[in-house]
Amino acid sequence: MEYGLFLAKVVTWVVAIGVVIGLIVSAGQSGKKSVKGHIEVTKLNDRFDEMKDFLKACVLDDDALKQEHKTEKKRLKQEKSEQKKAAKRKAKEGADETESAAHKKRLFVINFHGDIKASAAEHMKEEITAILSLASSSDEVVVKLESGGGMVHSYGFASSQLARITAAQIPLTVCVDKVAASGGYMMACVADKIIAAPFAVLGSIGVVAQIPNFHRLLKKHDVDIEMITAGEYKRTLTMLGENTEHGREKFVEDIEDTHELFKEFVSSQREQIDIVEIATGEVWFGLRALEVKLVDELQTSDDYLWQQAANSDVYEVEYVLKKSLSQKFGFAAQEATDNLLVRWWGRLSNARFF
Repeated sequence: MEYGLFLAKVVTWVVAIGVVIGLIVSAGQSGKKSVKGHIEVTKLNDRFDEMKDFLKACVLDDDALKQEHKTEKKRLKQEKSEQKKAAKRKAKEGADETESAAHKKRLFVINFHGDIKASAAEHMKEEITAILSLASSSDEVVVKLESGGGMVHSYGFASSQLARITAAQIPLTVCVDKVAASGGYMMACVADKIIAAPFAVLGSIGVVAQIPNFHRLLKKHDVDIEMITAGEYKRTLTMLGENTEHGREKFVEDIEDTHELFKEFVSSQREQIDIVEIATGEVWFGLRALEVKLVDELQTSDDYLWQQAANSDVYEVEYVLKKSLSQKFGFAAQEATDNLLVRWWGRLSNARFF
């Protein structure tokens, strides 16, 4: 217990010093411009090869490993030779210099994890801009999408970003491992191909709105609310004022109109679906979603990328914000504090129960 109290004092001092240094650094950087983010690219082929090589080194004996290296070296040499021959053949045919080299298909992978405001769309916008500066119609963009939906205008913006890819005549594939519902499906349906895991949740093509009303509670306590508007429908339903049937009818009308827009959008993107059947607000698991043509294939994103890596260069593209010094210090201090607390609690638990 004495050790625990001593450790608690140390943690308190560390946190206090961290806060002071963080405030000093923040004050020093307050006059500077905010640091913009940057694009980071990871070649997934290299990551897959590293995993495979590590497993081989652990499983195979020395002779088998040497034979494996010889076979791989021979394969790479042959592949390089074939690329040179293809380049020469195209050059003889009078192809453009930029097209004379053999062009291996490239897959550009984007990750989208959506919240209610589709906040990740801001980063995705930068990632798509970077990809469009290089990708061609012979390449492919893969979006690993996970979202249960959210605000209509936010997910409308995210869908518009994905539409930039298809408008550039670049094949777009959306992979859903867990959920793409409501606004998430609004994004997914833009793709040329939708791939989902067998038990991923898709659909929920509907609109919902909830507004609590405290008018009776305020009236009970003699609290009056005055709201002055210009325009008949500037406010329909409110949280504090008394709602009228006229306002309620208009609110329902707006919800229905939004639903119609949602249905029209999905229908225009996936003509093969029966919009009357699937636009009920229901959700389907991957197996059932395939039956109603909400998706095209059943497969996990990992399996799809692994298969494509055999004949394509696969690049993961991510827009990363550079953290300021105060943020880095804050995260480091928080991590150190958490580790100390975990160790302290572990020691107390051991002393008490074992």
